[in-house]
Amino acid sequence: MSNPDTYQNLRQFADSWGLLAMVIFFVAACAWPYRPGGRKAGQEASTMIFEEDDHVR
Repeated sequence: MSNPDTYQNLRQFADSWGLLAMVIFFVAACAWPYRPGGRKAGQEASTMIFEEDDHVR
């Protein structure tokens, strides 16, 4: 197996299964905030930096 054959095989794999994997990841990342319990986790994460504030300006 020469180097150009390896390149062609890897490119064909990336064009088919690599693209499918990226699409699945994208859909999962877009759907993640809308899962049950996602709103509460998002609100906790958005206010996390203010939890240790002892005084108000």
